[in-house]
Amino acid sequence: MSDGMSGRIEGAQDARDLVELATTEDSVEELLRRGLDWLTRVVRFDLATLFLLKEGRLVSVAARGPLANEKVRRHTLNLAEFPSLRQALETRRARAFTEEDHSHGDGDPFDGVLDLPPGHSCMVVPLCAGERCYGVLSLDRAECETYPQPVVDLVEVYGQMLATALQAAEQRATFERMHRQDHEHAKLLEAQLGGDSEGILETSLSPTMRDLARRARQVAETDTPVLITGETGTGKERLARAIHRWSARADQPFVTLNCAAIPAGLLESELFGHVKGAFTGATKDRAGRFQMASGGTLLLDEVGELPVELQAKLLRALQEKTFEPVGSDKTVRADVRILAATHVDLQQAIAQKRFREDLYYRLSVFPLRLPPLRERREDLPQLCAFLLEEQARRTGRRGMKVTPAGLERLASYEWPGNLRELANALERATILTRGTELGAEAFDVPARGAGEVAREAQVAEAPLKQGAVPTLAAVQREHIMRVLTLTRGRVYGPGGAAALLGLKPSTLQSRMKKLGIARLEQFVVDEA
Repeated sequence: MSDGMSGRIEGAQDARDLVELATTEDSVEELLRRGLDWLTRVVRFDLATLFLLKEGRLVSVAARGPLANEKVRRHTLNLAEFPSLRQALETRRARAFTEEDHSHGDGDPFDGVLDLPPGHSCMVVPLCAGERCYGVLSLDRAECETYPQPVVDLVEVYGQMLATALQAAEQRATFERMHRQDHEHAKLLEAQLGGDSEGILETSLSPTMRDLARRARQVAETDTPVLITGETGTGKERLARAIHRWSARADQPFVTLNCAAIPAGLLESELFGHVKGAFTGATKDRAGRFQMASGGTLLLDEVGELPVELQAKLLRALQEKTFEPVGSDKTVRADVRILAATHVDLQQAIAQKRFREDLYYRLSVFPLRLPPLRERREDLPQLCAFLLEEQARRTGRRGMKVTPAGLERLASYEWPGNLRELANALERATILTRGTELGAEAFDVPARGAGEVAREAQVAEAPLKQGAVPTLAAVQREHIMRVLTLTRGRVYGPGGAAALLGLKPSTLQSRMKKLGIARLEQFVVDEA
């Protein structure tokens, strides 16, 4: 075999190695350096210069050969001044320059930098991959001859491979940057949530929430699957994080997968991972959420949106604690505690054949229902304080608090968006308020729901039609009883009836006695 043929085979092998290198090297500079080193096996040159395209300029980032020097390595070209280089990038074709090109073309890119003879060997190779052009590779020799076309064609292929390696390196850098951002975001969320989520569950004034926290603590000590249901915005992920932190797996990963936020075609890979070559774009093995959560907890958020065709594979993974990554026949074992959350009525989804009944029973061994905010209005003072503190960690706006009048305004609203809507309302009010107190005027929520307005109108019209007008004492008694029902009979403290009514507790108790409202226990709703 001739030396030239041997060199071409070695060069082609090295070029293929560039793509593999791009997935393993930490530095793009190292990738470019080794790419130019390997180019010596493919073609003869006295100078090989790699220019990257940056804002309309070609900037030298690497140079090899006897003529390489610091001036060359710092050289930049204005692309607008070199039509031949623009043409190479537009056509994506390599080009060898002749003596006539040097005489009548757009000049030598190294004029003033190198003293090369007229008609010297010169070649420009575009570096393009996909829809992106990264720059050009220029090859120069001091000899006055033209690079033969077969050599130009070979280097053009090599340039395409180098551009593909650059693209892979760029994608890898982007992925790692996003991974770091996700990791930092997760750490920030953990820091923000801290133990407050657990505390707000266990110190809730709502008997329903206190019972929910008690049961969640009990199940947290086991590996039993938990299905958390509730309307959108009720805090299902917060509850899941609390269960994880209460469990023996607290020091292990807590991983989430929002089944509604990822395209159906990518969900299997996200869950179980994939191997290199499993599909277009799978340039290396990638772990799925099951492997990431091994030893810890995996939350399948919005599990009701999981495609039916993937539900059977999830059921098998839950039953056998094993799975196969996409494109692999190798079985992987993962020790994962499963939590699932959904706002979808899964029983109805089963009836409509949108959710597997066997998967439902596997996930809902221990169901927990989060009540909507309208069913736990007595927690509004505590929730507002918690959300304002959480907001202050992000914005630095500390010391904000909701006044009794503000709490009364918030308590009169139905909150269809639950905690998420409340958090938005508080943040909006904080932005629009100059001081630290958020009164009723700070909140742009409706004073009451339309249904409540209609019911109150019917109640108000009934006695008028009969010719009777309620006395002031009757109106006061009715209003105080409504507020006591709201606070479940609590008179004292933040969020108590006295605070909501703007009265001293002693004054309210005196008025209650006068109006015949004697037993507070009657206002506490029996949870049974």
